[in-house]
Amino acid sequence: MDYRLSPELEELRRTVEKFAHEVVAPKIGDFYERHEFPYEMVREMGRMGLFGLPFPEEYGGMGGDYLALGVALEELARVDSSIAITLEAGVSLGAMPIHRYGTEAQKREWLPRLCSGEVLGAFGLTEPDGGSDAGATRTTARLDSSTNEWVINGTKCFITNSGTDITGLVTVTAVTGRKPDGKPQISSIIVPSGTPGFTVAAPYSKVGWNASDTRELSFTDVRVPAANLLGEEGRGYAQFLRILDEGRIAIAALATGLAQGCVDESVKYAKERHAFGKPIAANQAIQFKIAEMEMKAHTSRLAWRDAAARLVAGEPFKKEAALAKLHSSTVAVDNAREATQIHGGYGFMNEYPVARMWRDSKILEIGEGTSEVQRMLIARELGLVG
Repeated sequence: MDYRLSPELEELRRTVEKFAHEVVAPKIGDFYERHEFPYEMVREMGRMGLFGLPFPEEYGGMGGDYLALGVALEELARVDSSIAITLEAGVSLGAMPIHRYGTEAQKREWLPRLCSGEVLGAFGLTEPDGGSDAGATRTTARLDSSTNEWVINGTKCFITNSGTDITGLVTVTAVTGRKPDGKPQISSIIVPSGTPGFTVAAPYSKVGWNASDTRELSFTDVRVPAANLLGEEGRGYAQFLRILDEGRIAIAALATGLAQGCVDESVKYAKERHAFGKPIAANQAIQFKIAEMEMKAHTSRLAWRDAAARLVAGEPFKKEAALAKLHSSTVAVDNAREATQIHGGYGFMNEYPVARMWRDSKILEIGEGTSEVQRMLIARELGLVG
């Protein structure tokens, strides 16, 4: 039960830490304020191999695992969450479904480019009328036997990495039939960017994550080859439940990074800021706030590493992933609030990183499963609900 990093992972952590502080930190605030996607930073992450961290070398990956991905995400999010969520969504939601469920041909076609960061992938699950209730999918796909193509119609919303200049594909969940009990049969289908009838809306105006790409997507008689089915027909919903379980570990690592970044910034500011003739760090009230924040970040780190270790070992991890996601997202919001309070009026100014962290934290209690959904999953794993 040793959750200290191996020498290889510690070297990865230091490499990403250096990149985050030297490349991301000086410029990301300007991208954030302009709501602009940081293409060069993303390309550099691709050159570093970060998009390929958990994938086999035969497909252009780095041969690592989810623990390695989590380490990278935590270090990025200590500085900025927009750049971290771009990596998280590109790996966990864009490339991982193809790695887990794709045919050999699909893996050969897509994974090398996704691992290199040459293209980004996206995951089209959420709809205007179906977020937490993903089983309420209304997007449809019918197989046209005359052309051997899927014909897709519907709308997806809040889709990360879906409209950048380097987005290569969106994997879409769609109803492809009905089960004997009348419930929808949901399948997953790869839709390459630029396919006729596939429309990407303008970016959302968001509260946070302003340097990441989030769009609404619409599909009007979109035709793709039957071979673009990902995994088994009718298994799309089950596949993505597994993908979301894994992704919650990644989000927990990202949330931990934001929580730790709040500690970092608060320690720095408390030592520099003077009031009543002394640094505010000398005030016990400030000391206790920051000590509490550090405790929360530390326990959050233990939680996501425990879940990742179980996943990597091939053990059940659903409950631990939900615990990690629930705890770390709560901690991120708590620490962002306290860091803003410690900074006083400056915490309300966008030039200070804690202002970004405050704005970015709330979505962590919503995306990839709300806190209420996590509690439901935990209760179910405890045998409390049917």
